[in-house]
Amino acid sequence: MDKKSIWTKYHKEQKQELNQICEKYKNYLTIGKTERECVSLMIKEAESYGYRDLRAIIDNGEKLKPQDRVYIEKMGKTVMFFQVGEECLEHGMNILGAHIDSPRLDVKQIPLYEKSEFAYLDAHYYGGIKKYQWLALPLAIHGVVVKKDGTVVTISIGEKETDPVFVMSDLLVHLSSKQMKQNAGTFIDGEQMDLLIGNMPADIEEKESVKLGVLAILKEAYDIEEEDFMSAELEIVPAGAARDCGLDRSMIMGYGQDDRVCAFTSFMAMMQLEKTDRTCCCILADKEEIGSVGATGMQSRFFENAVAELMACTEGYSDLRLRRALENSSMMSSDVSAAYDPMYADVFEDKNSAFFSHGIVLNKYTGSRGKSGSNDANPEFIAALRAILDKNGVCYQTAELGRVDAGGGGTIAYIMANYGMNVIDCGVAVLCMHAPWEVASKADIYEAVKCYRSFLREA
Repeated sequence: MDKKSIWTKYHKEQKQELNQICEKYKNYLTIGKTERECVSLMIKEAESYGYRDLRAIIDNGEKLKPQDRVYIEKMGKTVMFFQVGEECLEHGMNILGAHIDSPRLDVKQIPLYEKSEFAYLDAHYYGGIKKYQWLALPLAIHGVVVKKDGTVVTISIGEKETDPVFVMSDLLVHLSSKQMKQNAGTFIDGEQMDLLIGNMPADIEEKESVKLGVLAILKEAYDIEEEDFMSAELEIVPAGAARDCGLDRSMIMGYGQDDRVCAFTSFMAMMQLEKTDRTCCCILADKEEIGSVGATGMQSRFFENAVAELMACTEGYSDLRLRRALENSSMMSSDVSAAYDPMYADVFEDKNSAFFSHGIVLNKYTGSRGKSGSNDANPEFIAALRAILDKNGVCYQTAELGRVDAGGGGTIAYIMANYGMNVIDCGVAVLCMHAPWEVASKADIYEAVKCYRSFLREA
C-alpha cells in the first residue's frame, strides 16, 4: 500500500511499458464503444494468442488439455476466456471479472419522428447518468440493425473526421431563468433527450419531408427501412477518440472507462499468461450498469454453463464437481472505484478514499450506506492478496466508495460470491465516473495490469 504518488518510483523501462500499455488502451477505448465492438475486438486479438472457440471444440468432440486456451461468447455482448491449468478444474479457478457496458442512450424501437422541421431519434437512457451532461455534445451512433431476412447491418456514424455527428439540444442560457431554478436531476426530462439527426426536407412536397429525407439516406447508405428499427440495437455515445489528459500527459480522458479500463487491463493480463497450474478465467460481462440482468448479464447462467462445458471437455462433468470448482475459485471483481476529487471533498472520507496515481484499489466492500448490496471480502483472502501484490511490486491502496451516507454503488462481486468463492472488488480509480468523458491515471492503469497478472499467476 502506498500513501504517495507512484510516478516517482518508475524507472525508464517501466515508463516505456506503461506508455505502450496506455497507447494500446486509448486505441481500444476509441474503437470499442459498445459491448459488441469490445467483444469483436477482443476475440480477434485473443485468436492471435491461440484462443479457440469453445463451441467449435464441443461440436468437434475434442478434448482439452492443460494450457489450452478457449473463449466463449454470448449474443456478441459477453465473452469469457479460459486457459486450462495443470490442476484439476474441481480445485477451482483464478477469475478476473469486468463489465463492458457503459452508461449511454439507446435508440427506441419506434424512434424516428419529425417536429417543427427537425428530424429526431427518440432515445431511452441506459444506466445511471446525469442527464444534463449529455446535452450539446457531439454524439455518435453505434450498433446493429437486423433485417427480417437475418442480415446484420453494422452502424457506426460520427467517429471519422468526415462523418456527421449528432446532438441533443440544450436550452440557451438567455431563456433559462425558469429552468435554472429547478433541481439538477429534474430540469431535463428523459423524454426530452432525443437525438437531432436532420433538418433538410426531401425533394418532394409531402408531410414530414425532413423525416422522409432521413429515411432516403438510410435506405441508400444501409439499405434499411423504418420498420427495421424494431429489430435494431443502436447506442448513442460521445463522438471522438480517447486522448491524453493534462500537460504532463499523465492521464487518459475517454468515454466508457467505467468499466473498460478494468476490462482492458484484465484482458491484457489474461493474454500475457503463460503456463498456469490453476485454470484461469477472464469474464467480460454485459448489463452490469442495469443490475447484471438478462441473458448476457452475470445473473444469468452463462458463466456456470460455460464452466460446465469446460469441465466436460477436460476431466468430465458432474454437478458436484462443478459446484466444487465454483466454490473453490478466487476472483477479483475488476470494477472501477471513485477517485478522490478535491473539488467535491465533502462526499469523500479521505483516509478511506482512492487517490489518483496511488495504484490499484482494493474495495473490501461497495454497496451503499449500511453496505447494502455489497460483497464483503474475507480478511484471510485480502491478506493472501496483499502478500501476492507485495511480492510482485504492485502498488495498491484500499478505499470505500465515498462517505458512508453519501450514496454508493455495486458491482458483480456479490453475484459471484453466491457460489461461495472468495471475491474482492479490485479496480482503477476514475474521475467523472458515469459522465460522457471519464478520466483515469496512466500509472493506475499500469498497476492494474501488474495486479491482475500477478493474481492470475499466483492466487
